[in-house]
Amino acid sequence: MPILKIDFEDVAYTLDGPAGAPVVMLSNSLGTTMSMWERQAQFLQRQYRVLRYDTRGHGQSAVPAGRYTVQQLGNDVLQLLDALDIEKVNFCGISMAGMIGMWLGIHAPSRLEKLVIANSAARIGTAEGWHARAQLVLASGMDDVADGAAGRWFTPAFIAHAPDQVAQYVQSLRTCSPAGYAGCCQALADADLREGIAAIKTPTLLIVGRHDPVTTAADAHFMQSRIGNSRYAELLASHLSNIEASDAFNRLLQDFLT
Repeated sequence: MPILKIDFEDVAYTLDGPAGAPVVMLSNSLGTTMSMWERQAQFLQRQYRVLRYDTRGHGQSAVPAGRYTVQQLGNDVLQLLDALDIEKVNFCGISMAGMIGMWLGIHAPSRLEKLVIANSAARIGTAEGWHARAQLVLASGMDDVADGAAGRWFTPAFIAHAPDQVAQYVQSLRTCSPAGYAGCCQALADADLREGIAAIKTPTLLIVGRHDPVTTAADAHFMQSRIGNSRYAELLASHLSNIEASDAFNRLLQDFLT
């Protein structure tokens, strides 16, 4: 995959689809890579340019030292777009990347055509919880977090139906850089966009998994109450709804982006 150097740091990305078509940018969740979007990329690139990238600290992108902020993660997006000479995108982010999308909607609305926030919240978890998880992985590695990931990410029915697919994503988490993962945990610990999201004017789709224990329907309804030009959609899935309910997720994207 191509690698760009941005501020002397490597950013891994792929850009596929017909030249000149509108761009859809897909941003990964904590502990995953751009590969989580494979089914969306295959579906969308018939009609759109599809830009995927590995968030800093993940996949083939660099692992800068220290704690990160959502502002840094958002600026990474803007710098990647600038480097690729892309003025505007339809941005789709899931979980942590949903917060990146919210930050862009608040601080860089001119770069967005439409915004999809999937399985996310304006405030995810607690600062104490994220600090504790960061300390855990830095001290002990990724195994403890990876061992419990399947139950957070997928419903029991999907785990039973697609064990190989579930194992693939859990293994990817197990091999994630502890420093990169911890840096993003610190970003989530500090991120609270509940007051800011009322400034988002970009047309926004909020996708929630009905069985998501991490970011709930109540979180999505809160965002909908604050983001004026937004709509709500619910899938029969848990936290990684784009994987568990990929066909339904793709249909939502198609209908919203058209």
